[in-house]
Amino acid sequence: MLKRLTIWLLIFATFIANFAMAFIYIEFKLNHQYIAANLCVNRFKPSLHCNGHCFFMRKIKQAEDNEKKQAASGSSTRLEVIFFQEPFSISFLEPTLSDNDITGFSIFSYQYTSHYLDSIFRPPKSFA
Repeated sequence: MLKRLTIWLLIFATFIANFAMAFIYIEFKLNHQYIAANLCVNRFKPSLHCNGHCFFMRKIKQAEDNEKKQAASGSSTRLEVIFFQEPFSISFLEPTLSDNDITGFSIFSYQYTSHYLDSIFRPPKSFA
């Protein structure tokens, strides 16, 4: 449950950070009447026909400034770590023969015999 809540919170935070301008525009359109009547700087000058656009532009400017601050602070605290490693190479030693190896192996003698094996396993017959 905690993992799902964390995932959704991170997705929402990323979504808000990437679409801040869109959220400001949606907020302005939804609260246009309230902004024009109460928050507009030029609300007492109806001849300018501002209708809250000054407030909207100020919010856009604040969002751009915040974005620039985050970009500047993010780049100054970035630490770049570069990993270097020598290329790994495998070297094989060439086999050498010593004088003792030239004599060879002793003759192998197999001393077990069984008539059972002789009756089942027969060598192939050649036709030539």
